[in-house]
Amino acid sequence: MRATARVLVYSDDAGTREQVRLAAGRRPAADLPPVEFLECATLPAVLTALDEGGIDVCVLDGEAVPAGGMGVCRQIKDEIFRCPPVLLLMGRPQDAWLATWSRADAAVTLPVDPVDFPEVLAGLLRPRLSLDA
Repeated sequence: MRATARVLVYSDDAGTREQVRLAAGRRPAADLPPVEFLECATLPAVLTALDEGGIDVCVLDGEAVPAGGMGVCRQIKDEIFRCPPVLLLMGRPQDAWLATWSRADAAVTLPVDPVDFPEVLAGLLRPRLSLDA
């Protein structure tokens, strides 16, 4: 297993990015390595980071503007070869159908829940990191 897991966090809101970092902590589960966060506030920054590689999971804010995380998710699933799993942050539970449309691997609602979020993140990281073993 690698020394760190890389998680891309996309939101135009610095407060939302902070919620993600605080909820995940240094490591979302005891059996995982520490997490290194790469914060992106714009779609071009997300695309550049994914082109460079090394991202294990993307956390995308569905409420981000001008490019919402749901549309970004669908775009990267179409355009990025071996796209990392995507955890979508939704404004309301009723938007779960949009998360399905966007092809997100998992979704949670905002504000970020410090109990649910690390469990969901860890569930996406485990299979990705076990491929490197």
